[in-house]
Amino acid sequence: MPAQRPDGRILRHLVSVPFIWVVLFPLLLLDVFIELYHRLCFPLYGLPLVRRKDYIRLDRYKLPYLSPIEKVNCLYCEYANGLLNYAQRIAGDTEGYWCAITHKEYAGFVAPAHHAGFTKYGDKNAYARAKRRQAKG
Repeated sequence: MPAQRPDGRILRHLVSVPFIWVVLFPLLLLDVFIELYHRLCFPLYGLPLVRRKDYIRLDRYKLPYLSPIEKVNCLYCEYANGLLNYAQRIAGDTEGYWCAITHKEYAGFVAPAHHAGFTKYGDKNAYARAKRRQAKG
């Protein structure tokens, strides 16, 4: 393996910074819209609200051994990953409410964990039973 110049890693990091941080703006927009959807529609569907604090935790920046830059980076990652996990939960609950059917199986597809209780793809009778239960309840 060729020797790396000491500034090589720093240069790569500096080049990547704008690409990382520009994503913050769409994340903030997603946050606003997913929260509006969640707070307005879940009560209409009779779905329980998802506790945001169970998904978005901002605590690593408090660690005293991190540098200021590491603390800011930790805040970004905690927020971004927590928000996406929170949004995935809200989307999954919505999918379970409207269309709880698994996808057709094929090699390489990674099914979301929330599909575990969904009706099997192509099982018309199981789908009809699930819709009847939903209508009753």
